[in-house]
Amino acid sequence: MPTLLSHLRVFFVFLLFFSFSAKTSAQKVGVVLSGGGAKGLAHVGVLKVLEKNNIPIDYIVGTSMGAVVGSLYAAGFSPQDIEDLVLSPKFQYWVSGRQLEDRAFNYFSLDPSPAALRLPLTLQSSLKVQTTGGLVSDVNLNYALASTLAAGGAIAEYNFNKLFVPFRALTAEIFTRQQIVQRKGSLADAVRNSMAVPLAFRPIRQPDGRYLFDGGLFNNFPTDVMRSEFKPDVIIGVNVGDVSFKKYPKDKDDELLGSSLIFLSFDVADTLAVGPNGILIQPDLEGFGTTDFAKVKELIDIGVQSAEAKLPLLKQRITKQVDSTDLVKRRNAFQAQAPPPRFARVQVQGLKENQNTYVSKFFLRKGKEYTIDEIEEGYYRLAANDFFRGIYPRIQFDSTAGGYVLNIDAQQSNNATAEVGAVFSTRPVDNLYVGLEYRYLNRLLYTVGLNANLGRFYSAGQFGIRLNMPARIPFYIEPSVMYSRFNYQTGTSFFDLGDAASSQVQQRDFKVGLQAGFSHNFRSRFVIDGAYFSNEDEYANAKNVSSDDKLDETDFVGLTAAFRFERNSLNRKMYSTRGHRAVLGLRAVSGEESYRPGSTSLLTESRTANHKWLQFSATYEGYYPFNNDKSSWGYFFEGVVSTQGPFTNYRSSLTSSPAFNPLPDSRTLFLDAYRTSRYGAVGLRYSQSLLTKFEWRSEAFVHLTHRPLEEGPMQQAVRASGFDRPRLTASTGIIMHLPIGPAALHFIHYDNDENRWNIFGHVGFLLFRGRTLQ
Repeated sequence: MPTLLSHLRVFFVFLLFFSFSAKTSAQKVGVVLSGGGAKGLAHVGVLKVLEKNNIPIDYIVGTSMGAVVGSLYAAGFSPQDIEDLVLSPKFQYWVSGRQLEDRAFNYFSLDPSPAALRLPLTLQSSLKVQTTGGLVSDVNLNYALASTLAAGGAIAEYNFNKLFVPFRALTAEIFTRQQIVQRKGSLADAVRNSMAVPLAFRPIRQPDGRYLFDGGLFNNFPTDVMRSEFKPDVIIGVNVGDVSFKKYPKDKDDELLGSSLIFLSFDVADTLAVGPNGILIQPDLEGFGTTDFAKVKELIDIGVQSAEAKLPLLKQRITKQVDSTDLVKRRNAFQAQAPPPRFARVQVQGLKENQNTYVSKFFLRKGKEYTIDEIEEGYYRLAANDFFRGIYPRIQFDSTAGGYVLNIDAQQSNNATAEVGAVFSTRPVDNLYVGLEYRYLNRLLYTVGLNANLGRFYSAGQFGIRLNMPARIPFYIEPSVMYSRFNYQTGTSFFDLGDAASSQVQQRDFKVGLQAGFSHNFRSRFVIDGAYFSNEDEYANAKNVSSDDKLDETDFVGLTAAFRFERNSLNRKMYSTRGHRAVLGLRAVSGEESYRPGSTSLLTESRTANHKWLQFSATYEGYYPFNNDKSSWGYFFEGVVSTQGPFTNYRSSLTSSPAFNPLPDSRTLFLDAYRTSRYGAVGLRYSQSLLTKFEWRSEAFVHLTHRPLEEGPMQQAVRASGFDRPRLTASTGIIMHLPIGPAALHFIHYDNDENRWNIFGHVGFLLFRGRTLQ
């Protein structure tokens, strides 16, 4: 009998142990990741802690940033892989919408416009102005998601249950006010839909024509979706979003008013939603905002700390453990199933058939299949043309074709676009810029542009028609007419100490020309330019000029041809801190000078002379940011070598010579010592961010002139021998970048007899067209 009882005890102990082991092995854990913008980077730290401590993750549900992190994990990326990804410099380009320097394509336009606003126009029975729906460019983000998640989606055959970890992404359909759980289809689409935050990222048109928005609008902490979809035994809920207050926050209501719109727009978390058996992880993210993507490491570390604080409770409630070696093997086995990155074809939809053909020519290939580099190149080439809006890439594996297929969903932007800009300054050089552009796409893209600058100091107008042809080597042809006028009579310095001779200058240029440009890679372009020109300069020859004096006039009429190489990846039109710009040019000029003396001239008779010359010019500037983009060094080089000879007198020789203009302010002054046909210059620039919106910028340049012009006893131009002394230009000031352009205040030194010291301020883009012979 004792033996029987002992056997029964052993049997019951074994039965109890087996029951406990079966329950433990059957235990399923679901992880819910909330939305919260940049604060969602804390999810990465939580996942690191869970894996490090062998805590299983059987299911993942996420919304917004939680969907981004969750999808990467579900697609086979380890927490360390995800951390490396978000810490990489390219991640900042994804979330900020900034242009990638190595993806700056300048085939369409290299010439910066002074416009602060580009307004799409709908030309119907009534004129309508439309604005874009998103504040952040999603060009980088869309491609990053499509390419990064392509392999995981292909392995799972676009069924989210077959991912490395079964996954759900939550999104919202705002017109019927429904939340939509995404279970299949494109994984990148699901994530992109879930993070379409109103007024931040635009929504993406679905294959069925609908638009979906951020799931956090209706459910930012979708524990209910986890229960209904997967029915886990334990829910680990990670909330980085807002929580509702149990009572009115009397002590913090004023502080919270600034974010009340965001607070009202998104669903807030119920901290009890994880259930009595669940674990809530609420990282302490006080002081962090939804746009603090630059603080990646700090946010991940906070996620680590918050998860480690919950480890005792996690281990108490989750008895099941994952073998780390087995997890790595399973992850590697999943990733090994990924098809090789070969693209069988590119498809375009959303436009008319002939327009789709035009778009497809942006994608060039050398072999029978597209490489991943060729696909990326083509995508960014297309995105560089703002005639198309809503460019969205979908990458899907086609087993029949034996490769991936890139499907581009493109929408044509408005045919007409208006441009508006203005400059206000401490000197009387205020200016208004207006432009109108009309584009028509058939088999070729036709662009008709008309713009004008209006102001006392500077006025200009231009009309052109461009034909863009996307051949194997894409090229364009553009006939144009241009007029400009500079009136230095109103361009005196802040201290009003200018020399009358250098301030009594008016320059009028007229040009009718034909330009052809081509590019082998869209990044840079070669330009051939031919034109008829007619320049008219009026000037005084004396320092003391009265209102009764008549100015001298020099007309120069002729033909010019030029060949240029241009490349520009600068991040701004003015005051750049990142990128590079290079221009190399060779110009030939042939024309006739007609001179008519004024009352300040020692010459009394009109004269004519023929001039011919060749001119080579080169400009390079590059910027190298450091200290997390808060600081930047810039380097500048410029040189001009010309065979241009003197004109009739000293001042006409100056007005027709190339000018060294190192600062935006330089074009508003007529600086004698900065005008010559042969010079070389070097410069150094430094920028430092101050607070959040301000920037301190200092610049210094040295230029050296070869055989400078001097004024002879009869006002003739005489070339000195050798080199002039080096001349220093320096500037320091504060800049604030506004939606209407930069607001800047500079203290400036010019190494010129007049206008030596200046205080100059402006608001808006202070940009001018080059003269006809530049």
